[in-house]
Amino acid sequence: MAERFGGKYSPDGGGPVTNHPQRNAFDGKVRARAGGRVNFLFVAPLPLAISAFFLDPAGLALRLVAFGTLILAAWLTREGVAAQEAYDARKIARRPAFPRKIAGSLLTGAGLGLAGLASGPVNAVIFAVLGVGLHFMAFGPDPMRSKGMEGVDEFQTDRVARAVGEAEKLLAAMKDAVMRARDRQAEARVDSFLVTARAMFRTIEDDPRDLSAARKYLTVYLMGARDATAKFADVYARSRDQKAKSDYFALLDDLERGFTARTQKMLTADQDDLNVEIEVLRERLAREGVVAGRG
Repeated sequence: MAERFGGKYSPDGGGPVTNHPQRNAFDGKVRARAGGRVNFLFVAPLPLAISAFFLDPAGLALRLVAFGTLILAAWLTREGVAAQEAYDARKIARRPAFPRKIAGSLLTGAGLGLAGLASGPVNAVIFAVLGVGLHFMAFGPDPMRSKGMEGVDEFQTDRVARAVGEAEKLLAAMKDAVMRARDRQAEARVDSFLVTARAMFRTIEDDPRDLSAARKYLTVYLMGARDATAKFADVYARSRDQKAKSDYFALLDDLERGFTARTQKMLTADQDDLNVEIEVLRERLAREGVVAGRG
């Protein structure tokens, strides 16, 4: 039987080799649409902060307030863009409770208006209007409606949205914890598990009736995975114990197999339900004489 090469200078660093096929961490991901533009918003106000210290006290205060307003606008915009991407990635999602990108547009206008007051109120108004308009054109509005809840049981979809949201927090905590281990192989292994878990999330969003069957996966199992990851990261960061790493990888293998099997079972059940509904509809149409029954 062929064996994979591994050693001190191999990509795996001589660590444990998992028998479970790892999934690409970028499956289902899309490139961030506004990363560079958002970062520019944090850099652009810096000249205001620098030049403020060459002015009289009133000018100093005004420019520093303008600088702070623009930085706050940049932060709100970044959070709004992240919320938009999370909204777009899900099939069922509630609209953001606070319109952060719109608030960022208004604060950008306010910051530019304050910076332009030294040139007169007319220029301040022009700068403010341009700031709001350009920001809005660059980043757009926040999602104003919930998604995936039209024509279906709102109570069920709301339950799914809350459950998936809580599960995503557990995945984020798991990802943050493994970073403490400072091991690229462990990070890649966790990324693979996250892809598998999110495949289950998307399946549940497609059919909220699956939530009850998958509830323990979204709560008990993910909580256990998060706690085990935190413990592994702390132990491995201190000792670089390869046995701890092997045991942790074996746990992730078991979890990933369980999540994959449950997801496949839900998909099979959904297909069976669809086949039953199609057959019932065909029989009803055949009785009504609309279509001929299958011979």
